Amino acid sequence: MIHPLSRRSALLGAATVAGLALWDRPAEAISTAAFDAARERWVGLLAGGSYDPAYNEKTQAIEGSANAVLRKLKPAPGRPSLWPDLPLGDPRTGNFNRAYNRMRTLALGWATPGTAMHRDERVAETAARALDFLYEHAYHEDLDRRDSNWYWWEIGVPRALTDTCALMYDGLPKNDLKRWLRPLRRWCPDPERRVSHPGVVETGANRAGKAMAVAMRGLLTHDARLIKRARNAVGDLLRTTRGPGDGFYRDGSFIQHDIYPYNGSYGVDYLESVAKLIAMLASSPWEIRDIGNVYDLVDRSFVPFMVDGLMMDCVRGRQISVQGHRDYHSGQKTVEAILTLLEAAPEGHARRWKPLVKGWLTRNQAIPYDTLASPASIAKANALLQDLSVPVGPRTTGTWVFADMDRVVHHRPTWSYAIAMSSQRIGTAEAMNEENLRGWYTGDGMTYLYTGDLTHWNDDLWPTIDPYRLPGTTVDTRRRAKLRHGKRRLPPTPWAGGVALDGEYGVAAMKLIADGSSLRAKKAWFLLDDAVIALGTGITASDGRRVETVVDNRNTHDGHPPLTRGDDWIHLPGVAGYALLDGADAKVIRKKRTGRWRDIDTGATTGGDTTPVTRHYTTILIDHGVDPRKKRYAYAVLPDASSAQTETYGRRVKILANSGTVQAISRDDLLAAVFWRAGTVKTPDGPLTADGPCTLLIRRDHQQVRLAVSDPSRTADEVKISLPWPVKSLKEKSRGVRKSKKSVKVEVGGSRGHARTAVVRI
Repeated sequence: MIHPLSRRSALLGAATVAGLALWDRPAEAISTAAFDAARERWVGLLAGGSYDPAYNEKTQAIEGSANAVLRKLKPAPGRPSLWPDLPLGDPRTGNFNRAYNRMRTLALGWATPGTAMHRDERVAETAARALDFLYEHAYHEDLDRRDSNWYWWEIGVPRALTDTCALMYDGLPKNDLKRWLRPLRRWCPDPERRVSHPGVVETGANRAGKAMAVAMRGLLTHDARLIKRARNAVGDLLRTTRGPGDGFYRDGSFIQHDIYPYNGSYGVDYLESVAKLIAMLASSPWEIRDIGNVYDLVDRSFVPFMVDGLMMDCVRGRQISVQGHRDYHSGQKTVEAILTLLEAAPEGHARRWKPLVKGWLTRNQAIPYDTLASPASIAKANALLQDLSVPVGPRTTGTWVFADMDRVVHHRPTWSYAIAMSSQRIGTAEAMNEENLRGWYTGDGMTYLYTGDLTHWNDDLWPTIDPYRLPGTTVDTRRRAKLRHGKRRLPPTPWAGGVALDGEYGVAAMKLIADGSSLRAKKAWFLLDDAVIALGTGITASDGRRVETVVDNRNTHDGHPPLTRGDDWIHLPGVAGYALLDGADAKVIRKKRTGRWRDIDTGATTGGDTTPVTRHYTTILIDHGVDPRKKRYAYAVLPDASSAQTETYGRRVKILANSGTVQAISRDDLLAAVFWRAGTVKTPDGPLTADGPCTLLIRRDHQQVRLAVSDPSRTADEVKISLPWPVKSLKEKSRGVRKSKKSVKVEVGGSRGHARTAVVRI
């Protein structure tokens, strides 16, 4: 093994009383053992506690990465750089952040039992010299940030540095460690405030990440005040908000950067940090108490977006464009956080989560559990898989409307569907740090179909899919410039949202006001147990360009599978059937597309590579022509259906209305409608009327009707619903629902688009 940095004269072992006297004095007397025990728990979460041959593949991967870091280490003080490909002269490149991440990789190799370099004194000496070098040339308390990304200074480097020091604690000189951590006094002193932008109060994942760094600095320097500061900052995060702005909402929504849904990115980072902080401080003087809400957050904010270990892209924001962060990476972090929380979770949560996670790990053979980040997580996953008392849980089923972030999710036993909308409350797409450069339409009613093919969304889809033809969207085909850093677009309409009933049915609707175009449309989706019915109306534009609605755009990987087609239906085997319900003609385009990750992300530390990747796509679209005027569409997506089922599906469902006033369908005992304003629709049993805007689901069972109502426009105070049958009485009801003669009145003012429900006797 080559060690390019010279050997230090001596390494200090365990801290002595004399050594401790050189450190900052804590505000209260706490035994050294308490600090060390918490730090060792943290190291155990990162590197595992002992070597197990069953995880040798993971151990070898960690060792290989660490050896690569060590092998390429070539210090050049004059340049300056530690690695030739990471010159440190200009912080705007982000290379100093990358350099500290490499140090963490090296430290993980040193601390992981079973690696050849495990606790090797020479490696520790090399690491100490490298940390000295970085302190002098890249990251110290007197440097100027020079308009580089604040995140690197205040979260990225502090997290990597404290992890490195914790992992190699027993092999590093303690006085030097104190010096290396000194910049955190300037750049990350408090989890709740941003040094680079005074006045900004940290929220969500940023606060959780800073809390981790502050807590670790406290443990490493035996400063109880810092640990308390971190603990208190996390305690504030566990509370839900009514908004607007960042944080978790009671319906499970999670917002970061004021207007963007981010459960699957920043939210996962938050969950990971909080779970590990809880585990690290457990049974210590700084134990985080009153944490019951974090367990509820797992059920409300994360489980609904997981598909067999994958995190849905509809809540991953601009991270969809980052080559090294696919849906399975976010899913793995979620799994690891849940496995960590399971150690102290209440019985009720543990009883639900264990089969759930076991099901994810069992079914997702494309991404085996041994790719989890740490040996400790692999050990927990393996123990769960081997526990015969825990059954393999089925896929999650149910329908969720996240009114506070304009997302709707529909899970069935073999498929899932999500809809990403936007409004004057929720932004269309975030572009920041040169990421997500072509994400123009990801919040314009894009739909996400998940089937048994768990590789569809993560198999190089985002650099290769046509960004002008995203599933579910209605678009003006004009050419677009790349999204600019920090550009925020809130469509000037309140209309986006929906309603769910019995966890089996849902309605979603949004008013489309296109960016930079005269295009307008009203779009609705009806989520059934076996299909999704999509209706569009009022499709109008006047810019001299063609307008299209994209029924689907499937990544079929390395070839075009056979496709069957009838007069008003299309069947793509292994995916879905597509039934046209209004006689419109659909166009099918089968094309091989090539792209590069660099095309959609040129970020300083995240930018993709320039290697061309090629995938095959089957695109199904409805062409509304140039300058359409009040055009419409109606189609059904039938996941997992056969060609015979697709051919006959149009006979099962009835389109009751598809106008600018109301869009509605009926099937068997179900009525579903979107009232854009007061109106009436004829049903097989009589007229259905609403005297204001609402989304509505009605399910009849003999002399009883289950009813769910919401107002996605958030403009009405009360909506009166006149059912096709005289109302006899209300058997059950939520707050604000009452009988009025032969109708039902629903108070929706102040509901923020959330549902009101009732059981009605007719």
